[in-house]
Amino acid sequence: MQSALAARIGENVPRYTSYPTAPHFHAGVDAAVYRDWLEALESGGEISLYLHIPYCDRLCWFCACHTKQTRHYEPVAAYLRSLKAEIATVAGLVSSKGHVRAVHFGGGSPTMLKPGDMVALGTFLRDSFDFVSDTKISVEIDPNEMDEARLDALAGIGMTRASLGVQDFDPKVQKAINREQSFLQTKAVVDGVRSRGVGSVNLDLLYGLPHQTRESVCSTLAQALTLEPDRMALFGYAHVPWFKKHHTMIDEVWLPGPAERFVQSQLAARAIMDKGYETIGLDHFAKPGGALAIASRAGALRRNFQGYTEDRCETLIGLGPSSIGRFRQGYVQNKTTTAEYEGMVAHGGLATVRGIALSDDDRVRGWIIERLMCDFAFSAVDLVERFGKAGQKLLLQSSTMALHDPVRLLELDGDSFVVPAESRPFVRSIAAKFDKHFQSGTARHSVAV
Repeated sequence: MQSALAARIGENVPRYTSYPTAPHFHAGVDAAVYRDWLEALESGGEISLYLHIPYCDRLCWFCACHTKQTRHYEPVAAYLRSLKAEIATVAGLVSSKGHVRAVHFGGGSPTMLKPGDMVALGTFLRDSFDFVSDTKISVEIDPNEMDEARLDALAGIGMTRASLGVQDFDPKVQKAINREQSFLQTKAVVDGVRSRGVGSVNLDLLYGLPHQTRESVCSTLAQALTLEPDRMALFGYAHVPWFKKHHTMIDEVWLPGPAERFVQSQLAARAIMDKGYETIGLDHFAKPGGALAIASRAGALRRNFQGYTEDRCETLIGLGPSSIGRFRQGYVQNKTTTAEYEGMVAHGGLATVRGIALSDDDRVRGWIIERLMCDFAFSAVDLVERFGKAGQKLLLQSSTMALHDPVRLLELDGDSFVVPAESRPFVRSIAAKFDKHFQSGTARHSVAV
């Protein structure tokens, strides 16, 4: 049944880390709109921060992030001055209206920062915003860059979760993606952060990479699981050479086909679950006692640009080039190119150049899509109670899918619409059926599985 589904609906669809998705952002939501949204934040609320570090000392050919390679630190130091300028401007507009509940450092490679600069940035953030006593701080780590001083710096800023990219431990695969990283390097970093009191470790793994086989995927999982991470993310490699030119460094004949990708994903998921991890949404796994698993069981799981999260903050402020922010009114995104970003944030400016204001229809469709991506289900009663007539309109569409689709993408179980177990690997394709923008758009996306 799953093979038939994979052949029929293994299409190119969004990853749904937001709705509407980023290709539908437009220039009508600009820095002036963003400033209004910041000033309109209600006092006493909780906010999350995302800080983007757009530099790496080498370029991984599988990466789809907004980053650039540099062998010199001067551009990084100059960028940090601009980032602090943006932080100061945004903090001045937010004032005491928000309490910071969570911070995520992403990239690029945040661990490219010199230890002193990382500590100084963490201190500047705390001086600029009101942090709650138990703020969660997560950092994306490249094990190749780590040393004792950097480990100490991450502990110094109060890091509570370390997220390490693993991809695959097979040397042939690593060479093909320009990311050579041994198991022992990875283990040393995991041991290092844990010895400094960091309570949570996340590992990111990929399937569908060049030269990957079922055997290499299973071997990588076996090694990764010996590290006993608190969380694991299992992503399908998104080959998008029309979006990221360095993907052309990967010969497409090296890539496993759709059927093989599907088998790799299922073998990997089974290996993780056999070790006692709970499945979280589409592609995350967590130990049963962890916050992510508890949120999932309680129906409180959320999805944002970092993937699945237990973070319930309605407001996410993005800082740095290409960063995306989420507000009650909609989404905003900063200028992507670092040089232009630096010019825009100088002298109290903001760098937002695009975004989208949410319509009532966007809100109801976004709620359905998030619940499908997080819970593989949504309540018909909850839908109507939350959104009234707008919810009733989508209730009709959902009923039609449940009653008349021969592929059984959606089933009616009591008062809930549920994605059956065999269809869950294809939930992105199911979510796309509720995406009005996708149906009329021309953006290109990665494959569904």
